[in-house]
Amino acid sequence: MHKLFDLHHPFFAPLWRRVAIIVVCLGWGIFEFIMGAPFWGMLFAGLGIYCAWVFLYDYEPRTETDNKTE
Repeated sequence: MHKLFDLHHPFFAPLWRRVAIIVVCLGWGIFEFIMGAPFWGMLFAGLGIYCAWVFLYDYEPRTETDNKTE
């Protein structure tokens, strides 16, 4: 099955990149709330929470055999 975004791409393998993406999304959400844009604040805060789930809790790096089957 093809996904719109491949969240297990090798680009996301380093932990610091995954944490940076989460911090940027949550930070931008807070910024939007402060600036009085609750829709965009909820959107980016939700994206940050989703990224935290996918990149920290549910993350499994690909192995050599995973790459050969696609």
